[in-house]
Formats: sequence, C-alpha cells, structure tokens
Amino acid sequence: MDMSQKMKTPKRFEQISSFQYISIIVFFLIMVWALDGSGFSFSKLFGSSEYIGRFLSEAFPPISEHRLSWNDFNRYILLLIETAQMAIFGTFLGIIVGFLFALMASRGLFGNSIPARMLQVVAKFLITFMRTIPDLVWAIIFVMVVGLGAFAGTLTIAIDTIGFVGRFFAEEMEDVERSAAEGIESSGASKLDSTFSAIIPAAMPGFITTSLFALEKSVRGSVVLGLVGAGGIGMELNSLFNWMAYDRAVVVIGLMFVLILFVEQISSYARSKILDGSVKSGK
Repeated sequence: MDMSQKMKTPKRFEQISSFQYISIIVFFLIMVWALDGSGFSFSKLFGSSEYIGRFLSEAFPPISEHRLSWNDFNRYILLLIETAQMAIFGTFLGIIVGFLFALMASRGLFGNSIPARMLQVVAKFLITFMRTIPDLVWAIIFVMVVGLGAFAGTLTIAIDTIGFVGRFFAEEMEDVERSAAEGIESSGASKLDSTFSAIIPAAMPGFITTSLFALEKSVRGSVVLGLVGAGGIGMELNSLFNWMAYDRAVVVIGLMFVLILFVEQISSYARSKILDGSVKSGK
C-alpha cells in the first residue's frame, strides 16, 4: 500500500474549501443582519419580570378573582366544540379541493401536451399562492367578506389546507413507481384510468398521513383565528385578555391544550397504524 494512502489526513482535519469559507462568512453576516432587525433585547426580556409576575399572580390559581359559573364553563365547551367543527369541516373541504388541484399539478398524469402542461403550471401557481399567504391574512379577508364568526374561520382553514395538501399530494403521486400505470395504459386504458387504478391507490397511505397532519395543523390554527374574529374559542380568549380576566383565560388555554393534545394523539395513533399496514402489505 502506498505510504501517502496510509498517512491520509482524516476528514475532520482536512482544509475546508473556499466555497465553505464564503458560506460560513455569509451565514454569520445574515445572522448579524437578522439580529439587528429583530429587536431582540436581553434587557427588555429580563426587565419585564415585573409584568410577568403580575400576570402569573392574577392568572393562578385559575378563577381566583372572577367567579366562573356553570353557564360560563358550558359556553367555553361549546366554543371549543365550534373550534373543532371549524377545523374538521374546513380540513375536509380543503382535502377534497386540494386533491383535485394535486391531480392537475402532478407531472405527467394528464400527458405532456401543451394544454396539460399549462394546466399543471396554473395549478401549481394556485397551490403556492394559497400556501404562502398566512392563514391570519386569509382570516381577515374572509371576516371582511362574510362577517365575523365560524364561517370565516372554516373558509380560512379550507384555503390553508388546499395549499398544504395540494403540494404534498402532488409530490406523492409523482413519486409513485409508474410501471403498474404504464402496464395498464399499454392495454389500452387512458391516463385518467391508470391514475385512478394504479397511482392513487399506491399513494393513498401518503394521502392519509398528510391529511392527518393537515387536521392537526387546522386544529392549532383554528384556535388562533378567533383572535381576528374568525370564530371559535379564540374570540373568547381575546375578549378575556382585553378585559384582563387572566384567571379565566388560563381555563380557556387549558381547554385548548386538551383539544389539541387529544387530536394529536388520535392522529399519531392513526398514522402509526397506517404505516404499519403499508409496511406489512409491502412485504
């Protein structure tokens, strides 16, 4: 064996390239620039301990100052149910429409003709457009269009879900092995027939897991939408903070935590079962 190979420098001691040097310098310059505009301040962070202490003293124990009646608690539960209804139905609408957008956006599902490519470009643009605009902006728009309440929140969740699942559904269909679809097409079937007979069934486990992630995302987001008037328990939470009823606000936050945790646990369990089933079927 050549002596130069024996004495080869370990990778951790090798000199980094000029490109790596430049990348490190650019990274630190970006971080310095971002820090300068972020407003981050240790003095403000630790200097606000008085206000944090006052909030904690007024928030705990819950219902120390503002007496909570059964009617109030029942109203919070109903608002929590409304929040879940917004999230579930909005996600359902978004999945249905997002699936249709994904079909149009997937490469090659409708052939490679010029109209098919134009349809793909338009569908991808709309998915990106819906995904990039924050859900709070959509909520403000829909509150202006349809008014305050749960309907605005449901529409917001639907639009947000279309952008989320549309992208991942399209990628999952594009990643499917095409041999089965090509075999169906060779027997005289159309592209649409092969898509629904081979590609969509193969991508179905990914569709379901993505949909469950979308539901989790929608439940968390639906809580926040109420802060701008788009229905759900977030509207009540906003009112409680405005009235400085922090002890009641803690109760509402606790109910929100229970709802989100419950949905996440159910979703995690369902995903594990789906993944186990897909692994077993693939053996």
